[in-house]
Amino acid sequence: MQTIERQQTNPRMSQVVIHGNTVYLAGQVGEPHHNVAEQTRDALARVDALLEQAGSSREQLLQVTIWLADMADFAAMNAVWDAWVPAGHAPARACGEAKLADKALLVEVIVCAARG
Repeated sequence: MQTIERQQTNPRMSQVVIHGNTVYLAGQVGEPHHNVAEQTRDALARVDALLEQAGSSREQLLQVTIWLADMADFAAMNAVWDAWVPAGHAPARACGEAKLADKALLVEVIVCAARG
C-alpha cells in the first residue's frame, strides 16, 4: 500500500499531497490587487517552489486547471503561462471562469505532477 505524504498542512488543507509518484498541489494564487499577469506570475512561482519541495518540476506537469475570475483575462494569463511552460512539456489543461474566494483574486492554478 502506498503512503500518502502531506506537506504544509493545516486543519483545512495541505499545500502539497504526494501519493506514490504523483504530486497534487492546492490551488495557488497571486498577490491580491495586482493585475492578472502579475497574479499569474506569482501563482506560477509558488507552483515552482512547491513542486521543487515535493521533488518535481514544471517539466513533470501532468494536469493543470486554471480558474479566472473573468474570461476577459484569458489572453493576458496565457501570455504568462506560455512563457512559463517548458517547450514540449505542456500538461493536459483546462481553464474556466469561477467566482474565487476573494474578490481581489483574478486567477487560481491547480496542479498535478509526477515526481522522480
